[in-house]
Amino acid sequence: MLNLIGAIIRVLPIHDVSNSLLTALEKSPQVLLHAPTGAGKSTVLPLIILNSGVIEGRIIMLEPRRIAARSVAMRLAEQLGEEIGHTVGLRMRSESRVSSNTRIEVVTEGVLTRMLQSDPMLEGIGLVILDEFHERSLQADLGLALLLDTQQALRDDLKILLMSATLDDQGLNRLFPNAPIVISEGRTYPVERYFYPINSNKLFHKEVANAVWQLCQREKGSLLLFLPGVGEIERTLTELSSIVSEDILLCPMYGALSIKEQQLAIQAAPAGKRKIVLATNIAETSLTIEGIRLVVDSGFERIGVFNPRTGLTKLVKQRISQASMVQRAGRAGRLEAGVCWHLFSQEQAERAAKYSEAEILHSDLSSLWLSLLQWGCQETEQLQWLNAPPRPAIAAAKDLLYRLEAVDIHGQLTSVGRGMAESGSSVRTAAILYQAQQSQNDEVVKLAALLVAILEEPPRQGRCDIHDYLERPTENWCRRASLLSGHKVTAAVGKAHALISEWLPTLLAVGFPDRIAKNRDNQGRYQLASGLGASLDEKETLSGREWLIAPMLWLPESSADAKIALAVAIEIDNLREACPHLFFQQETVEWDEQKGTLIAWRRLQCGQLVVHSERLTNPDSKQIEQALLHWLRQNGLSSLDWHSSAHQLRIRCQLAKQWFPDVVLPDVDDATLLDSLESWLAPYLRGITHRKQLQAIDVGALLAHRLDWQQKKWLDDALPTHYLSGSGSSVNIHYSLDKAPMMEIRMQEMYGQASNPTVAHGKVIVAVSLLSPAMRPLQITQDLGAFWQGSYREIQKEMKGRYPKHLWPDDPVNTRPTNKTKKALNNIEKH
Repeated sequence: MLNLIGAIIRVLPIHDVSNSLLTALEKSPQVLLHAPTGAGKSTVLPLIILNSGVIEGRIIMLEPRRIAARSVAMRLAEQLGEEIGHTVGLRMRSESRVSSNTRIEVVTEGVLTRMLQSDPMLEGIGLVILDEFHERSLQADLGLALLLDTQQALRDDLKILLMSATLDDQGLNRLFPNAPIVISEGRTYPVERYFYPINSNKLFHKEVANAVWQLCQREKGSLLLFLPGVGEIERTLTELSSIVSEDILLCPMYGALSIKEQQLAIQAAPAGKRKIVLATNIAETSLTIEGIRLVVDSGFERIGVFNPRTGLTKLVKQRISQASMVQRAGRAGRLEAGVCWHLFSQEQAERAAKYSEAEILHSDLSSLWLSLLQWGCQETEQLQWLNAPPRPAIAAAKDLLYRLEAVDIHGQLTSVGRGMAESGSSVRTAAILYQAQQSQNDEVVKLAALLVAILEEPPRQGRCDIHDYLERPTENWCRRASLLSGHKVTAAVGKAHALISEWLPTLLAVGFPDRIAKNRDNQGRYQLASGLGASLDEKETLSGREWLIAPMLWLPESSADAKIALAVAIEIDNLREACPHLFFQQETVEWDEQKGTLIAWRRLQCGQLVVHSERLTNPDSKQIEQALLHWLRQNGLSSLDWHSSAHQLRIRCQLAKQWFPDVVLPDVDDATLLDSLESWLAPYLRGITHRKQLQAIDVGALLAHRLDWQQKKWLDDALPTHYLSGSGSSVNIHYSLDKAPMMEIRMQEMYGQASNPTVAHGKVIVAVSLLSPAMRPLQITQDLGAFWQGSYREIQKEMKGRYPKHLWPDDPVNTRPTNKTKKALNNIEKH
């Protein structure tokens, strides 16, 4: 083996740093390797490490993508003149090829996590390599967190090697402050990069196809085209097939293709031909695609963005990062000098993010949380992360696991949860598999496995009725189902109609209780048990059915409702018998908005869906009270009759807390009052059944009851409700949260005042709206002294003519305030 490996590595740049890397592995528990495209880090370095003898035990290498994992394993085995399964093994979701002779094992997806869960000591393993770490896959982040925990608590001799094309700005220096960094220059040829923005007002696939064909006509060699997703690949493939010459092969490449189709894209084109490979970002890194010297980069990728509120993941097309642009362009220079066309402007490239966001920041974390519970963690903070899992996504994960009965009310794993965790599947499909296993019926287990295989790799086009795919399963689905069930699964499983009729709704309801759906309008619109809306194409035969379970949904970018991709029709009463825990009976009292009265109902519900309902004639008084409180929380406090004094009391209390932080007063903001309705409002709701009765409640008096005598006295002194003028009038002071307090008063009643009144023990000036004798505003001022000396003169001239019976003195500051006419004042003076 030594001579063979030596011959291989002499031509690859990784050889130049191999001694440094081996030394680092001997001395350090964690090592970081920065090796760009073409260095040989994935396909040669593991053999160098194995041959060196510095690692005792097996080497595990995690590849984030299945196509890359298979390709890397094949390349490693080929260099040893062996088949996969001997010295080099491969384990992935639907394939396991290892033996007792395996020393290097390439794994993907959740395989590493399952290995750690089953054996936290990782007995017999000396090194774990995390390849292409810059992709920041969810499984890589989780695997690293668990590995660090194992390394620190159980295996200080275990080595971790992180390999990446870019290690910048990944937080690795913070997580591994003492880890040596080994840098390989890589082996790439010059790549000429050009920016050719396409017309965004024209069909995307046509513009891309035209650009590809132009480059093919100008340059020799095979071409790699990066597109955001499978839909764009298929449309562009169709467009290209009508314009390219006969010597060009068109090869799509994405994860759902068969191994044969993937290999066709990876292998060199036959003599005399060249190829155009249409790929997603799956082709950015580890994968070497033979013969490529031309790259066309559409500049987009499609990622799944999880919404914790809806529990759904939306596929979003977005501009790739600058690091991905470099990676894509680099594919043109792996074998010889190449050319890359970016189908966007240089300005757009410069505005793009430097690096792609870690998957953990925008993903459904239910499987991650189940893994952490199985590991023994109750908080994410117990492990070390490059990016901490977002709290909203973790909260959604906890909620889903509770609904799937994987955890109890305290968040602890149940027997169901432990069984689900051992399956290694996603939490929803794990629940389906666990339920089938409990039946102790091999045929049910095979049906569940085939159902899960379909849900893992769903059909991209065709009808949405799952029955269609159970009856005609693909070879890949049957192979995956056989692996999941431990039994040979054939198309016969999907033709067992009695078995499917009895078990299919039950299995789906166990994994997707929130996706039970009820028809809303017989036009393809449904409501889910979770409360979300969903729609089905009216042409689908299922669109007229009253009840469905829809395990596969997708969210369009411009629609509030989800689209149903896969579903099955159900009989709700049969499902109730099979899954009684999904249904509950509730007696509620609701407000009839049109009549302004309360109505009582008894309802059988499945989540937020009403299965059956009946009207109740004599609801319990406690139910009425709870219904009113619920209605108020739904509609807000404005539904009560807030007269002026009640409204002002709330504002005064809020201003007092703002101006005097040390003073203790009850909180009276909307959120606090709504949260505490039971204490201040509920006792006064007894006997109320009509809106008029509700609005007759004196809300101000109820709020006043929340203040004790001392608090009331202090509030009246600090923020009085009235101002006593020199003329003897009591004038309202109006308080606002966003403006100065204000009072409205006739100008004559403010004579003799050189300055504005104040509140808050002199801290806050009260604005004065000075009125005419007819109570019309003349001037608003917060500085009476300046007003008397200034604009008063203009008002005096005008008012003397309009209101000659009233007093308009030349010296208002030294004139006694009055609320009387001149004649009335003269009569008083005579007497």
